[in-house]
Amino acid sequence: MPKRVWLLIIGMLVNVTGNSFLWPLTTIYMHDYLGKSLSVAGLVLMVNAGAAIIGNLLGGLLFDRIGGYRSIMGGIIVTTLALTGLTVWHDFMQFAVFYTIIGFSGGIVFPSMYAMVGTVWPEGGRKAFNAIYLAQNVGVAIGPALAGFLAAYSFDYIFAANLGMYILFFLIACFGFKSLSISPMSHTSVFNEKKKIRKAAPFYALMIVSIGYLLCWIGYVQWQSTISTYTQEIGITLPQYSLLWTVNGLLIVLGQPFIQPIIKRIEDNIKRQLVIGIIIMMVSYIVVAFAEEFSMFIIAMVILTIGEMFVWPAVPALANQLAPKGREGFYQGIVNSVATSGRMIGPLFGGLMVDLYGMPALFLVITLLVSVSIATSLLYDYPLKRAKKEQLQENYMQ
Repeated sequence: MPKRVWLLIIGMLVNVTGNSFLWPLTTIYMHDYLGKSLSVAGLVLMVNAGAAIIGNLLGGLLFDRIGGYRSIMGGIIVTTLALTGLTVWHDFMQFAVFYTIIGFSGGIVFPSMYAMVGTVWPEGGRKAFNAIYLAQNVGVAIGPALAGFLAAYSFDYIFAANLGMYILFFLIACFGFKSLSISPMSHTSVFNEKKKIRKAAPFYALMIVSIGYLLCWIGYVQWQSTISTYTQEIGITLPQYSLLWTVNGLLIVLGQPFIQPIIKRIEDNIKRQLVIGIIIMMVSYIVVAFAEEFSMFIIAMVILTIGEMFVWPAVPALANQLAPKGREGFYQGIVNSVATSGRMIGPLFGGLMVDLYGMPALFLVITLLVSVSIATSLLYDYPLKRAKKEQLQENYMQ
């Protein structure tokens, strides 16, 4: 890859590593250290995700209007200021406000980073975006592991370390990204698409898949919220919990050579990829429901990660297949919006379930919800088959 792409990869790695100091331990901090209920913690996470959605949309707009360097620097500066405030003041109200700002400003950075790598190395195609994706997962592997050890001494170190990583990110972007010759590119999202949907059947098919995708994300995000506090209640330490996310990130990166032969056999059958992945994810929730020791949580996380490696890449690929020509951005915007919505709804939903009915009920409901995703994966092509049948009948009548 070109050196300029490696510069963006390093920047994304530092960015995600810094973010990963905080997000896995947010629920634990609010629940165990600030004494707030899981419902309140879930509400804060939901507001953070909502702010991130707005930031993502604004980040894409700013990239179009003022270019990648300025939009990224703007997001970094706002995040750095918010992290400075969070390092000094982190009682509940200050934490909630600063964490919401971080969600918004951090959301500005991510779409600009993806758009920038596409314009810096257009001939790289999917390789460019896959490199950024892998950099994110390496950051997810490193950040939580370090955060767990720091939190074991003091949560204050978490805030300071996050701030330090973002200052480093600021320096990389300030002195490195400015030299990149970046021209703004068109950024399309589900919210700014004004043209009518010309082919209804593919859109309906995507909506059916999106329902299951949303339910999968609602279940997945429980690992970052309710399950994190549950591990503390049964004696799992913070370093051990953080290690779970290290396993997740490392397995995604290092497990590619092992899963690719399986993917190649079914790469033309996305329906099968989705069903296999969702079933594997369901098994992980069944395992974690009976987990009482750290080793069982490791097993559950490994199973979850394998399922994730099937499902998460398959949904955007399916959206690209379904998209009529000229609507690829619109369909990908829907997929991204659904994923973020799941991350926004999941913590509040899980917190309410645990507060009202307890953890066993949550595991049961999540398993049932994820099972619905199997049905949506099997039935998503019904509108396509119906449209094809109607077209054949129309041609026959003519």
